[in-house]
Amino acid sequence: MVVRGSHVAALAAGLAMLLSAGKPAGSPAGAAAQSTAAQTAGWWMEEPFRLLQTNLRETDTALDPQKLVQQVADFPANVLLFGMGGIVAHHPTQVDFHYPSRYLPPGRDTFGEVLKAAHARGIRVIGRFDLSKTQKPVYDAHPEWFFVRGNGEPVMYNGLYSTCINGGYYRGQAMKILAEALDRYDVDGLFFNMFGNPSSDYSGNPTGHCHCDSCKRRFQERFGRPLPSVPDADYRRFLEDSAFEVARSIADLIHSRRPRAGFFTYLQEHVDGIMSESNTSLDRTMPWPYASSDNVNRGRNSQPGKMAVDLSIGFVAISNRFVTVPPAEIQLRAWQNMAHGGGPTFVALGTLDQEDMTGINAARPVFRWHAEHADLYAGQESAARVLLLPAQGRRGNDYRGFFRILSEQHIPFAVSANMARLRDRPWDLVIAPKGAPPELDAYVRQGGRLLLAGSGDPGLALGNIVRRWTDTQSAYFRIRDHAIFPSLKDTQLVFLAGEYLELEPTGKPLLTLVPPSMFGPPEKVHLDQADTDKPGLVLCDYGRGKVAYLPWNVGDLYYQHSSEGHARLVADLIDHLLPEGRQLRTSAHPLVEITLMRQPKRNRTIVHLVNVSGHFSTGFFPPVGMRDIRIEVAGAFRRARSARLDMSLPVRSAGGYTGFSLPQLGAYDAVVLE
Repeated sequence: MVVRGSHVAALAAGLAMLLSAGKPAGSPAGAAAQSTAAQTAGWWMEEPFRLLQTNLRETDTALDPQKLVQQVADFPANVLLFGMGGIVAHHPTQVDFHYPSRYLPPGRDTFGEVLKAAHARGIRVIGRFDLSKTQKPVYDAHPEWFFVRGNGEPVMYNGLYSTCINGGYYRGQAMKILAEALDRYDVDGLFFNMFGNPSSDYSGNPTGHCHCDSCKRRFQERFGRPLPSVPDADYRRFLEDSAFEVARSIADLIHSRRPRAGFFTYLQEHVDGIMSESNTSLDRTMPWPYASSDNVNRGRNSQPGKMAVDLSIGFVAISNRFVTVPPAEIQLRAWQNMAHGGGPTFVALGTLDQEDMTGINAARPVFRWHAEHADLYAGQESAARVLLLPAQGRRGNDYRGFFRILSEQHIPFAVSANMARLRDRPWDLVIAPKGAPPELDAYVRQGGRLLLAGSGDPGLALGNIVRRWTDTQSAYFRIRDHAIFPSLKDTQLVFLAGEYLELEPTGKPLLTLVPPSMFGPPEKVHLDQADTDKPGLVLCDYGRGKVAYLPWNVGDLYYQHSSEGHARLVADLIDHLLPEGRQLRTSAHPLVEITLMRQPKRNRTIVHLVNVSGHFSTGFFPPVGMRDIRIEVAGAFRRARSARLDMSLPVRSAGGYTGFSLPQLGAYDAVVLE
């Protein structure tokens, strides 16, 4: 359920993540998803993909199919995500309440012609639908199918009426529309934009939640009370399950009519491909430079049997779709996608004949690289042995702070919102940036190691809570044992801001609170300083496992302020907790992102290096070249080869590690270890 671009996209993406978060594979929703998914790995898992999406306008329906497919082939892309139907059909549909574009030439079938030409060139085609809105004649005939505001009015935007996920359009008429499309066209998949009930429109105006008769009846039957006037936990669960029910029906329809086709949308349940977006907005000024890494890492490792497809939105905002983001940002997203197990993507509005070609020109070289080195990207899986949990299954500053620290410290890590992954393999360390989910209690007691942070409920029995501090302005933590924190040997204090959860001290705390004190004027600063034994770190055995708990929001502080003291403190704790040391050691600059991936079928490991040094503030520029990067990877390997330099790299083995040096790094390289 994602709206292109602005804060509306972020809001909808957050709901999509909420819908998919915290559903173990053994849960009813997880089990249903597995039962409706294709039983064998689809092409999206077996074939390295390079995806172009053209969001067609009505006026684009008369495009030249042969020209478009030639442009796609020349890019070179091997997957085209192309407008099919929903708000406007780009084919001569015969289904009631589904309308062909007014610009579809008589006797023409734009989608069918593009599909035929693309398949002839070996290009797969995913048809795009948007079922969230439709036209006035449908509303006039069946108002009961549509979203109803609290005041009884429909939700309209640019002459279109918003449908409801619980109404007869989504649950009945749309299935007829999709059945016609699947019977008529041998598509390789279907993608659904803005899936579900958005709570805002394209301009960011809130619409509230739906009060249609179907929502009222279904909610009453399930919870035994009327639909709430303000969304609460029951309503959010209701909306979640409503989206899952429709997704399951769509998945069953696709897999029954086209067994080799995939189902793609912004959910994790019932789909074959988990979609996400890396985008920008005029009201979201500070970019997240790891956006694509975040999206693909999280998708691939939350549901490893599904493909994560991160769509690189070329335009700067949904209100300004004809000017692109910086070329270096387009390329960085593509390299990050590939380094985490996905493929390069690019999204344009209309055709590939753009008024601003800089985005397309930037994407092409990366697509060409991928085509020339496709064997590097087939069947990739994360080889990381550190697991990072997103806070409450959603993005947040605490999570992003830890994401940055791990990336900058070159500690390979997998991100997963699926707690069933705890049982998949023996993780060296689990990191929970904001409280421990219930499943972690048993995991740690059985021998797991956990780094836990956050001022909320820790979720584990780690001591008696004294109080929660809400005002810690001018507070610090004093380092009491530098043996645990060797990188802070010249530092006595790290600063605290925001909330802090005070626990009763046990033993001799390694990090203690220096409470708020005077901070001005300079003559009076800290004259009332008082050291305490209030712990800023709880380090303890927990069953057969071990826990390090920071009862304050260190991730949030690092994301916002980038204090080296916070980063070093966390890195030292990680080193203390890792039983056999880091999986990777390197001299690389902190802004060289390094991922460790494996290809089981090829029996080899790939070290991806993505140069993020071109990012500064709100800008993206060509990255600064790096030289003589030394890397050591745990394990025994006989050979190392740089794909970018097309040369073998001498290897050395010592102490359980295999080392090599990369002479130079531009924007990206992949070193193959065998």
